[in-house]
Order: sequence, then structure tokens, then C-alpha cells
Amino acid sequence: MAADSRAASPAEPSRRASRQRALLLATTLTIVGLGVSSCTSGDVFALQPAVDVGSQTASLAPVEPIPQDNAAPAADMTYDMSDPAMASADPAIEPTLDAQAENLGQIEPRQPQPVRTASLAPAQGRGMQTLVPSNPYMVAYPKLDDPSNEPQTAPMRPAVMPADEVDCRADLKKLDVQYRDLPPIGGGAACGIDYPVKVSAIGSVQMKPAATVTCAMAASFAAWTKRDLVPAARLRYFSGVKTIHQGSSYSCRKIAGSRTLSEHGKGNALDIMRIELNNGRDIDVEKPGLFAFRTRGFLNTIRADGCSYFNTVLGPGYNYDHRNHFHFDIKQRRNGYRACR
Repeated sequence: MAADSRAASPAEPSRRASRQRALLLATTLTIVGLGVSSCTSGDVFALQPAVDVGSQTASLAPVEPIPQDNAAPAADMTYDMSDPAMASADPAIEPTLDAQAENLGQIEPRQPQPVRTASLAPAQGRGMQTLVPSNPYMVAYPKLDDPSNEPQTAPMRPAVMPADEVDCRADLKKLDVQYRDLPPIGGGAACGIDYPVKVSAIGSVQMKPAATVTCAMAASFAAWTKRDLVPAARLRYFSGVKTIHQGSSYSCRKIAGSRTLSEHGKGNALDIMRIELNNGRDIDVEKPGLFAFRTRGFLNTIRADGCSYFNTVLGPGYNYDHRNHFHFDIKQRRNGYRACR
């Protein structure tokens, strides 16, 4: 008996060590289990948060779970041991969450729901209208349909030119007048020309600068130039006329010292300052000297002949304002009166 107890005594420490290792392993597993359970209370493979945050938040629409057609059930998950990484791993250690997530199906993205904001419509019957970009008349935008913002255009005229204007332009062509039509001119309550023309030459006689007048004034001046001015220059100076230098055609103004609108404001007048001949001689329209017989005779002739073409002819000797030019206009007066002074 004593021999049996002595024979068993050497095995007693070995059994005690085995029990201690088993107890230590059980304690370790218990601690690990408690740690895992404290980290998450949900299913790892369901990819759902352990904390309940509700079905939706204040700013995001609820996201409905999408069925995973290709995802394998968590209970049936198997591991490919042919993979060197998996084969070298210890079978007793569970795969990591990243390794498990690689075997799950891909979650298809969804379009975010539109965010609804409060209505910007103004309250009916009270308060001021809300300033919104859909109402450009109440914000700092130009008024799209405001007529005051439209560009100002020239005065309108009939699409068809009157017959007298058409006939007048035919006369200009017969007189070999070089001209071009201009848009209507409006310079005020009474000023303006409905059908202006700009005359640059009459035959070979240049007009400098080009004169803007009515067609009727252009025709009268062209007839005077071709029938009286040019012949008078050839008779007295044996030379033709090269250039007529004019000082004023259309100009919206009143007669000096009065409240009456000048005929220049209607395009019915021309002021002639100087006449240049082909031989280089310049004849200024002014009172000639005592012994300038040829110049005096030339100026008196063309001035007197002008009364046959114009209703008003004024020049040097009439008053101080006309001391250095001829004023020609076609103003209509009662009884056909002509002012030739």
C-alpha cells in the first residue's frame, strides 16, 4: 500500500499542472468572449451598426437594404485553403473582418433623395413679397420688358418713299449729282429731315465738306451750279470751277437774334464761303476792293442769278452776319415771295 502511494506520488505534479493550464485556458476564453460581446451586439456579417440610430436622420432619406443575390450566407462560409495566405494561417484563428467582407456581395450605390426646403412663396395678403430670383423686377436684375431699356432708334418713315422724293432723285441723276441717301434725321421738336441726302459733288465740281440737305435743296443748288456758276466762271476767269467750299448745311439752330428756327434746321439752306477755280484761283465771298472789278462782277452775277433758284439769297452788304458768305435757302413764303438782298 505504501509502495502504491509512493509510486503514484511522482504523477501528482503533472496532473496538477494540467489542471492549471486548463483553468487558465478557460479563463482566457471567457475574457475574450466578454470582450467581443462588449464591442458589438449585432451580427458581424450583416454589416449593421450595434447602436440603434433610428430608421432615418434629419437630413438623409432612409436607405432600404438591397438584397444581396451574390452574397454567401454567413453560416455556409467556406475558405479556400488553396490560397497560400489562408493555408499558412492557423486554423484555430478566425479570419479578420476585412477578409470576411471581401466575400460579401457588392452594395449597389443609390441616388440620394432630393432635399426638400421650405417654400419661398410669399404669404398671401400680408407682408412684403419675398425677394427670389424668379421675380427679376424685385431684385438687382435689369427689367427685361421695360421699354425704357430699349435702345433709341431713328425716327420711323414710311417704307415706300413719296412720289415727289422719287422724282427729285431722278432730277439729281440728270444733273449728275453724286449723293447718297441718309437715315431720317431728328434734332428736336421742329428740326430734322425725313429723307436727307448727302451731296459730295455736282458733275466735276467737288463739294467740301459734303453737304447734308433735303433733296429739293440739293436739286436747286445743283441746277444753279451747272447753269449759272460754272458758265460765269468760264466767262470772267476762263476757267472752270473745281471746288465749292460750304460753311453750313443741316444744323439745328435758330436765326441769330431771334426765336425763329433757321432753314438750316430743316435742311433747306446752304452757306457758300469760297469758290476754288481749276486755274488755282480762290474767290472768297466777301465785299471786294474798290478796283476788283472782275471779282465784283462775278459775285454780283452769281448772287443775282441765285434768285431764280432759291427763295432767299443773302450775302455781303446785307448785314454783318452775312459779310463773308452767301446764304441760299428754299423757304416757302406766302404769295411766292423771294428775299434777294
